[in-house]
Amino acid sequence: MSQSINHSRRNLFRRKKFDAQRPPWVKSDIEFTDECTRCNACIDACETKVLVKGDGGFPEIKFTEEECTFCQQCATVCKEPIFDLAQEQPWTIKATINDSCLTYKGVWCQSCKDACDPGAISFKMAVGQVPKPIIDTEACTGCGACVSPCPSVSISINESKIGD
Repeated sequence: MSQSINHSRRNLFRRKKFDAQRPPWVKSDIEFTDECTRCNACIDACETKVLVKGDGGFPEIKFTEEECTFCQQCATVCKEPIFDLAQEQPWTIKATINDSCLTYKGVWCQSCKDACDPGAISFKMAVGQVPKPIIDTEACTGCGACVSPCPSVSISINESKIGD
């Protein structure tokens, strides 16, 4: 009689968290949780405090209060081989707006556009309708400046998909 292994339980002990947003300029070819020592140096150095201690003590980005200014302090203070400031882009995350946006309920709101320094958020005018937001994914830096001003918590910053 052979015993089978319940492989679904193995993931219980894995340190990798797939939905955690890591700091900017993290090398794409590393397993972050294998390299990070959880020393908190990057969290302490973050000028806007968007880097917080996440699950397992690993640094994660939270845009609930502030935005990432790409000051590079997290990368310069880290002693581990985690960051690569030579990367063309700090990360591949982009803003997305879901259906709970006030404009889809007929309310005029452009707080996300007002907060977006790169000008990645615009509004499409339509006759007899409230203008709807459009995100230019080429211009979006994923800084998160649009997240906290949104009164309906309709904006999230996520890993962009190919073709977005």
